[in-house]
Amino acid sequence: HKTKTMSAALKEWRNKKLCVLTSDGRIIVGTLLGNDQVQNLILNDAVECLHSPDADMEEEPLGLFVVRGDNICLVGEYDAAQLPTLRASQPIPPVQQQQF
Repeated sequence: HKTKTMSAALKEWRNKKLCVLTSDGRIIVGTLLGNDQVQNLILNDAVECLHSPDADMEEEPLGLFVVRGDNICLVGEYDAAQLPTLRASQPIPPVQQQQF
């Protein structure tokens, strides 16, 4: 079993719809147009998925959007069935980064 680097995975995901979780708890979905050496992502037709305990998921259009590489916690292929319009029990808390 060979582990892929982030760069190799991003190359395979070019022109595919991705879901990005940021360190401040935001969920951004968009089509990957490209990335640079520090893994900044350029997403086309991006939307932010807003979850609330009181309402169904909403999508806020962002258009062409850049996600800074140092703000990315998780990247994966988007599957609409995996991100349903269910109500969130609690918002995703921000990720705390620590330097060692």
